[in-house]
Amino acid sequence: MDKGLHFTICVVTAVLLLRESSQAGEEKDPEVLAAPKSDSRGAGEGLPTLTVTTILEDPYVMVRGAELEGYCMDLLGALAGMLRFQYRVKVVGDGQYGAVAAGGNWTGMIGEILRREADIAVAPLTVTSAREEVVSFTTPFLQTGIGILLRKDTASQDMSFFHFLSPFSKETWTALLFAYLLTCFCLFLVARLSPCEWNEPKNEENHFTFLNSLWFGAGALALQGATPRPQALSVRVIAVVWWLFTLALLAAYIANFTALLSSGSEQLPIQTFEDLVKQRNLEFGTLEGSSTFYYFKNSKNPIHQMIYEYMEKRREHVLVKTYQEAVQRVMDSNYAFIGESISQDLAAARHCNLIRAPEVIGARGFGIATTQASPWTKPLSIAVLKLRELGDLDYLRNKWWESSCLHQSRDRWGPLEPPALGGLFLTLGIGLALGILAALAELSSSSRRAAAHAKKSCCSVFTEEICTRLRIKGAARQSQETSGKANA
Repeated sequence: MDKGLHFTICVVTAVLLLRESSQAGEEKDPEVLAAPKSDSRGAGEGLPTLTVTTILEDPYVMVRGAELEGYCMDLLGALAGMLRFQYRVKVVGDGQYGAVAAGGNWTGMIGEILRREADIAVAPLTVTSAREEVVSFTTPFLQTGIGILLRKDTASQDMSFFHFLSPFSKETWTALLFAYLLTCFCLFLVARLSPCEWNEPKNEENHFTFLNSLWFGAGALALQGATPRPQALSVRVIAVVWWLFTLALLAAYIANFTALLSSGSEQLPIQTFEDLVKQRNLEFGTLEGSSTFYYFKNSKNPIHQMIYEYMEKRREHVLVKTYQEAVQRVMDSNYAFIGESISQDLAAARHCNLIRAPEVIGARGFGIATTQASPWTKPLSIAVLKLRELGDLDYLRNKWWESSCLHQSRDRWGPLEPPALGGLFLTLGIGLALGILAALAELSSSSRRAAAHAKKSCCSVFTEEICTRLRIKGAARQSQETSGKANA
């Protein structure tokens, strides 16, 4: 019995080890990537099976274990479900997109389609006139262009002498200066009008002169206390509102200034391709045999011709084999990569020390390539259009281009404009109005008591008080003469 149990355990152990070994071999075997794959919505007996060629490029096609995933894989699954076909995916053998070789033959995915090794190519394959002459393309499923990928510390320039002003725009600084002067004037005015702050205008000196009001407002901006200290409720209302305004303003300034410093958001010296040609600090190149390289080769633009001549003379040193190599080289050296802007946006989203220059040229699209006589070209184009109309393409774009960076590129950070602080300025304005109204209410109450005591008109006493406090001597004299005649 013990021998039988021991034999059974040995057999089970051997079977499990063989199974794990076979699974590990499958994960390492590249042929598994070419195994037939079917979308569940298109699977079934009697459905046609298409051989699909693609290229490994993040996030379009990526290897996860023994499976392929990415934007193009999701797109292919959606197309298979709409058109009801099965598909078999294979990675292009030479790792190229497709260009004419020295012997006149096409390389990459275009070559595999021409040699009938694949029925369609679903990849970030740019639609060009040269490729359109030998294969057919569907309606583009992604729009892109040619941009410049840079590393932030190599792309940044020295900060200006007045870089500390960068967190706010010129309009915001102007509005802040106006708010400061208006608040100080209101402090000066309310302190003169309020009888609780200035009880004896004829015999007592008012501590809130205009210069003292300016000093009081500046002290709040520096988060420091400043004399004189307000005593009347109306003056305190304006002081409190101004303190809250300065606290929020300083918080916004510090936060935006910190973001500007940490994200390297100073003005990029390389804004255009012309700037790239003129500088001497960065080498630049593109993918060897890519449509971007041939775009500059065939362009009649003098700047583009200079870029092509530079890359052609140094092609062994500046041209890269893969997109991953290009991104790594930009991060590790003084190198600028010229390539598809949509792929560069992904690199900038995933690597927070990278940034794309603003200029984008050569608007183009990624399409699905088929043989010229393929019956699948038009149905695939219609299916792509339907996916766009349904919003599925936008969903896939958001899914695979999700950013992992906390601080975004320069376009996300910039000087704060007045509308961003509009509520803050509105609150300050309301507080100033309340302070003035409170001062008038205090003065009116004091005038009523004085008029009752002197048996005079409340309006005349109120006017006399205002003229006295504002030092309007002529008006005060006229008011006194009118009051004297009335008493006589």
